[in-house]
Amino acid sequence: MKIWKSLLIVLMIFVNLAFAQPSFADRPKFSKNPDYIEVTKALKELSQTKDAQTVESLTPEEIQKRTEELTLQKYALETGINWGQCDNQTGNTIAVYGKTPNEEDDEDAVYDNNLYFLANGQSTENKWDCDGIYLANDVKVANFTSSPNGQGQELTGPAALKILDGTQLVIKTNLDTAAIDLNVPTVKVLNSKKANWFIPDISQAIINTRVPNAPSNQS
Repeated sequence: MKIWKSLLIVLMIFVNLAFAQPSFADRPKFSKNPDYIEVTKALKELSQTKDAQTVESLTPEEIQKRTEELTLQKYALETGINWGQCDNQTGNTIAVYGKTPNEEDDEDAVYDNNLYFLANGQSTENKWDCDGIYLANDVKVANFTSSPNGQGQELTGPAALKILDGTQLVIKTNLDTAAIDLNVPTVKVLNSKKANWFIPDISQAIINTRVPNAPSNQS
């Protein structure tokens, strides 16, 4: 009888180890994260620009600001932060991109990211990944650049603007020009050919009529 009890205990130990094994698996390496690869590449380009001083369109202050921002983004990714946050200070409702809170709903989703609406004065909820914002067809972004070495220019929607994980994007309206100002030096412009995101051709007035439904914090 004691032998059977001993065998049963040993069997239970093996069963527990078999089910617990996945918990010992290595976490996905941040070095394979597409955002991390992009940030590392951008920092290298900025370093070369700073050393060679070949880009006349950027001042030393602009190069330094972009380097500092990317350095913090790189650190955030290295420490496991895999979400971004969007803060709406435009005076209007804005549209933001993010995953469905219920992962089961993602299986039947037509697009990789859903479009949510964020009220003025609110920021998306902590740890809910805001992947970017939608730019309406009658809205402009001032001093926009998608490259760390690029010169700022004006961008008009419709467009999807993607941010990197670890970023808090603050979106404001410039009272003098009515254009949108972004606090992040560089963001990526996406279209339907680059990403499976819903990018409609609609105006800001239509967005203002939507009920805010993005998971959010009061700003």
